[in-house]
Amino acid sequence: MRKFVCILLALSFSAVAFGQKADLRKGNRQFKKKDYAAADISYRKALMQDTSSVAAHYNLANNLYRQENYDEAAKQLESVQMTADKEAFASDYYFNAGDVAIARQDWQTAVNMFKESLRRNPADVDAKENYIYARNKLMEQQQQQQQNQDQNQDQNQDQNQDQQQNQDQQNQDQNKDQNKDQQDQQQNQDQNQDRQDKQEQQVQLSPQQAQQLLQAIQEKEKQTQEKVDAQKAAALKSRQKDKNW
Repeated sequence: MRKFVCILLALSFSAVAFGQKADLRKGNRQFKKKDYAAADISYRKALMQDTSSVAAHYNLANNLYRQENYDEAAKQLESVQMTADKEAFASDYYFNAGDVAIARQDWQTAVNMFKESLRRNPADVDAKENYIYARNKLMEQQQQQQQNQDQNQDQNQDQNQDQQQNQDQQNQDQNKDQNKDQQDQQQNQDQNQDRQDKQEQQVQLSPQQAQQLLQAIQEKEKQTQEKVDAQKAAALKSRQKDKNW
């Protein structure tokens, strides 16, 4: 679908030096022979004599395109300043710029360049075909970008959902662990209370021991009371002896 327009005539010879014209003509002869390496040198020599030469930039871009050096070809075409006096070949210039953009798969630039070419030469069938080709490629690219964007959004949503689920699961696990810790703590407290109760039960006396302890206390109290009574009787006896009748 691509057709690269080659304009080999050096433009505006009246404005350039004789040496530059010679280099341009030499480069054009070498280009026709497909000796692109030699033509590259000739065109660059012409540019060294006049860096603003439209013909040198333009023809060097053609030569670079044949060598599939599309990035450098685009730079050479960008160096051409499109002014009113160059409108005579503007259609071909934009056609070539569009072809370079296609080679670089820069579909938006290709569409823009072929549109400019058709604006100046609406009857150019090749420009129409290349414009349609570039436009379709641009639409495919935009659709693919949209699909990739949608896919990335879906992946992000899935990742967010997975992260939320993981967070929820972690929270549930954490709550379970906390509940289990509380249950274990309560169970330990209950076990400790049970052990304490059992120890207290073990400390309690048997009925026989309690009866013996009660009898011992009562016997002790009895002895104490007898001792008190004896002391009282002795005191009374002493007072009776001393009493004067």
